[in-house]
Amino acid sequence: MKEELLALIEQGKYANVRKEIVEMNEVDIAQFLEELDKQKLLVVFRILPKDIASGVFSYISNDLQKYIIESISDREIKNIIDELFLDDTIAFLEEMPSNIVKKVLKNTDEETRKLINQFLNYPENSAGSIMTIEFVDLKKEMTVKEALEHIKYTGVDKETINNCYVIDNNRILEGVISIRKLILSEDSVLVKDIMEKDVVYINTHDDQEKMASLFKKYDFLSMPVVDNECRLVGIVTIDDVLDVIEQANTEDIQKMAAVKPSEEKYLKTNVLVLARHRITWLLILMISATFTGNIIRKFDDVLQSVVVLASFIPMLMDTSGNAGSQSSALVIRGLALGEIDLKDALKVLWKEIRVGCLVGLALSTVNFMRIYYLEKVGFMVSLTVSITLLITVILAKIVGGTLPILAKKIKLDPAIMAGPLITTIVDAVALSIYFTTATMLLGI
Repeated sequence: MKEELLALIEQGKYANVRKEIVEMNEVDIAQFLEELDKQKLLVVFRILPKDIASGVFSYISNDLQKYIIESISDREIKNIIDELFLDDTIAFLEEMPSNIVKKVLKNTDEETRKLINQFLNYPENSAGSIMTIEFVDLKKEMTVKEALEHIKYTGVDKETINNCYVIDNNRILEGVISIRKLILSEDSVLVKDIMEKDVVYINTHDDQEKMASLFKKYDFLSMPVVDNECRLVGIVTIDDVLDVIEQANTEDIQKMAAVKPSEEKYLKTNVLVLARHRITWLLILMISATFTGNIIRKFDDVLQSVVVLASFIPMLMDTSGNAGSQSSALVIRGLALGEIDLKDALKVLWKEIRVGCLVGLALSTVNFMRIYYLEKVGFMVSLTVSITLLITVILAKIVGGTLPILAKKIKLDPAIMAGPLITTIVDAVALSIYFTTATMLLGI
């Protein structure tokens, strides 16, 4: 299909392009436009029907959104904004420079402009900043028949009608009812008699990651958003929550790799920006790694007395670092999913001690047999290396399991206590234990 469309575009047969492209899914159209050069993209975008164009616009990248708004007329901008859901409009404007925001606001009516400005004033990453006002509300005094008629009349341009929210005359949230329950109930039944009164909701200023965890916990498709007086002001839908989860996971992965988080796509990010995002943590880790060098220099006489000890340093550091990273990754993920809380610190500690003992015993036993029987290293040196391995694996598991919880306790992101930082800490610990054990067992 894409090859055929590209051929038609090259031939200038845009009427045929329009006929073919309107049959595609909006997401696929957006992906196709991303592959075109900007001039052809603009031509194809302009031949799309208004309703499809607005949907496609919400799926394309921020750079192309900016290019399109800069290139099209005020009337075309108005057509796009009129067809977009409000939450998609806000998501787009939040990523745009002020001149683009002003150009868009200039082409909206006064009521829409007021709503947009209200949404833009919510804190970044709050529930209010990503909610939509396109929802169906009902009154508890309505009968099922009246409610269904109201939904048919008002639900055409709403983002979802799966769940309808029941409010009083002051817009105080009183209940929720699914469209399924309405359809299956008798026409004469009152909404108040079949609605769910125990409604799970979120405040406009609550963090979006808290909201995402509630969606996961209750398997919601939508969730009401209220202000401080419990007045219903909007809803958040599952498509927005998936974006939040993806963004949060991306940030965690970047932090775990000791990279400053960025919302830009990798291939579209400038090399200087990528370098700037990475260099800070690399400098910190490089400087902190000098402690490892200081430990080696401190025990230089031990290494000179038993030179073979030096050959086992990489193995000990790598194994202990990997052991710590395993624990930290699991605990960080558990904290992110809400499976582990601060009060579980002692449980985590006890579990990691037991895991460390089992893993450490297995690794040190195999290691002793390899060194002593296969490599023919002396008994005491083999014992020194194996004992060190056992102790460092246990400590690495403890450090990797508890540091992320400590980070959360002091209001830091647990993701920073991941691979690179844990490895640096555990390396220093492993060397200290190694040379201390060697000094004691070998009498150096």
